[in-house]
Amino acid sequence: MTAITGIIITLNEQDNVEEAIASLQPVCEEIIVVDSGSTDNTVALAEAAGARVIHQPYLGDGPQKAFAVPQARNDWILALDADERLDQDAVSAIRDLSLDDPRKAYRFRRRNFAGRHWIRAAGFYPDAVTRLYNRTTSGYLPKKAHSSVEAPEVVDLEAHLSHFTYRDLSHWITRIDQLSTRDAWAMKERGVAASAWQPAIHALTALIRKLILKGGLLQGQDGMTVAMTTAFHAYMKYAKLNELYENEQAGRDADTHR
Repeated sequence: MTAITGIIITLNEQDNVEEAIASLQPVCEEIIVVDSGSTDNTVALAEAAGARVIHQPYLGDGPQKAFAVPQARNDWILALDADERLDQDAVSAIRDLSLDDPRKAYRFRRRNFAGRHWIRAAGFYPDAVTRLYNRTTSGYLPKKAHSSVEAPEVVDLEAHLSHFTYRDLSHWITRIDQLSTRDAWAMKERGVAASAWQPAIHALTALIRKLILKGGLLQGQDGMTVAMTTAFHAYMKYAKLNELYENEQAGRDADTHR
């Protein structure tokens, strides 16, 4: 089988990192963990599990995932988030690939979980993600939030990743708070302007997309949960963007009056 390097990015992922590494080991000759300053046992656990750990302050989603690629021994890269796992059908599918065409990248079906509950409603499944690619032709876009692999050709595999997204509904809300903060900073860096209307407009658009276009209205509690949390996330990231600009302006005004 063609040699593959697995790459995982981490920050305080002691509850996840060992299982993520274990899921890669059947198909990866090398595993690199890029850690952005964990204060728990993530690094020690990753090293004990056989991964090479590289320390790098967080650069944003795409740049962080790309950071270790030049240091990998192999051209074929398999990237996972720490809360993702290769399912057995993915392991089998990867083993069956010839990997003789570096222009091809491979996309998996991702199963998203909240606790033990697999959420399939409102576009949560199949949640297609490209994870296996050749670094000579492909790679993560330099987006600081929600980056993805850009490749000349993407092949869909009938194989799965399990994504243990949220421990429970409370954790889901906590993650929205964390991710919306990150998204707001990324948008500000891109020059997205503040607007009083944007939070409501984007929340309403997200709600319509999930309830109507993705069928959440007919998919029971899961459909409603996905729609409402997606709308909340959209609202909060634009509201926080406005807050960043307000705080920046307040700082300038304070300096002017000193």
